[in-house]
Amino acid sequence: MEEPFEAASTAKILTAAAYYSLVEDGSASLDNPLGAYTSGFQIQAMVQDSNNDSWSLLMDAVGLSRLSDYAASLGISYDAGVNTLSTADMAHLLAELSEGRLLNQEHTEQLLSYMQDTNDEDLIPAAVPDTVTVFHKYGLLDDELHDAAILSSAEGSYVLVVYTKGADLSDVPQRTAVIHEITEAVTAALF
Repeated sequence: MEEPFEAASTAKILTAAAYYSLVEDGSASLDNPLGAYTSGFQIQAMVQDSNNDSWSLLMDAVGLSRLSDYAASLGISYDAGVNTLSTADMAHLLAELSEGRLLNQEHTEQLLSYMQDTNDEDLIPAAVPDTVTVFHKYGLLDDELHDAAILSSAEGSYVLVVYTKGADLSDVPQRTAVIHEITEAVTAALF
C-alpha cells in the first residue's frame, strides 16, 4: 500500500469539494459569510491564490471529522488532522472531478476555472505543450513540493500527480526540474 504524503496545499481541492457538496445538499451556500467575505470568495482565494487563511475558514466550516468522512465516501483515505493523502487518492479525487462525478456541472466548472489560472504556474503547467490545458493545485510546505493536475486536450483528459519530499526547501529547483521531466515524458506519451 502506498504511504501517504503530507499533502500540503493540494488537499485544498478536497476541502473545496467538501464545501461544494454541502452547498449541493442545501447545508451551506456560497453566499454564506465566512470571515470578511463569502464562502464562495474564500474557495476561490484558497484554490487560485493558495490562501491558507481561506483554507482554515473553510475547513472549520466543513469540520475536520466531516471532511475525513467526505473523503471516505469517495474512497479516499484522508487524515484531516495531519493533512495526509496518497498520490493515488489525490489522482482519484481529480479523476472524479474531471469526469463530473464529484460535483454538479456548475460547481465542477467553477472549481476547474480556479485551478486553471493559479498564483503559481511553475510546476506541471510550465512543462506542458500549448495544446494542453492544465487544471492544477500545487503544494509547497517545509520539505514537500507537489503538483496535482488534470491535463486536457482534444485527445482526452488525464490526471498527473507528482508529490516530492526533500530534506528541506534548498532542493526545490532540482525537484522542480524532476517534475518538469516527468510532465514532459507523460505529455509526450499521451498527447
